[in-house]
Formats: sequence, C-alpha cells, structure tokens
Amino acid sequence: MSFFETITLPTRGDHRGELTIVEALKNIPFEIKRIYYLKDLDCDTPRGFHAHYKLKQMAICLSGTCEMLFDDGNVKETLIMNSSSEGILIPPMVWHEMHNFSKDCIFLVLASDIYDESDYIRSYLDFIKVVSNDT
Repeated sequence: MSFFETITLPTRGDHRGELTIVEALKNIPFEIKRIYYLKDLDCDTPRGFHAHYKLKQMAICLSGTCEMLFDDGNVKETLIMNSSSEGILIPPMVWHEMHNFSKDCIFLVLASDIYDESDYIRSYLDFIKVVSNDT
C-alpha cells in the first residue's frame, strides 16, 4: 500500500484536443493556495530532496516524463510520471525527490498553503529523526 495517492483527473477530448479538469476540494482534496511549475530542467540535476511538516501537494507532469521517489522513513517507492491527466497527492511527512527529467518535462505542483520555509525539512537525517519520533 502506497503512502501517496494517484488521482486520475477527468479529461474530456475531441478532434480539437483535450481538456483536463482540476478542481480544489473536488478532485484535489484541499484548497489550492499556491501553484508553481518547473520547466527547462537539466535532465541530470535532480530536484526536491525535502519533506513538509504540514503542506499537502499534488504533482502533475504536464509534459514529458520524470521519476519521483517517495519515502515515508520506512519504505521507498519510485514512480514514473508521464501523464498530464494523473496527479500524485503527496501528504505531509513524505520525503520526495524528482529525477531523470525528459527535455520536454513541465512539472506542475499545486500546494495547500503559501510558501513557508519553516514547513520544510531539507535534511534527510532530520526527516528520519522526525518520523522515527512519530512512531
């Protein structure tokens, strides 16, 4: 059983193209307070390497592909992100990293709160200490 959730976003399409629907408090189970995206990424430079105390996030690979590593302190799982109609719900206290970006990768993140540096755990050793104390 995964500690993150894959959410299929409703997508409608016809000869004109596709439309994918993202709705806060409906298919995204939180109020969206911040949106950011990554593009023009260096394929060989991983990103992320942090967890959050409280923040909930939904990650969507809008174009191209990348790999995401998730770690709850006990189990590590890697997922290939390659669908603009699937999002990954990342709960608080899950370490996450992004690797192996394709040249055309555009990576979107929807967040439950505005940026707050104090919510970040940027050291893996600190993350392990925190999750070890929670059990």
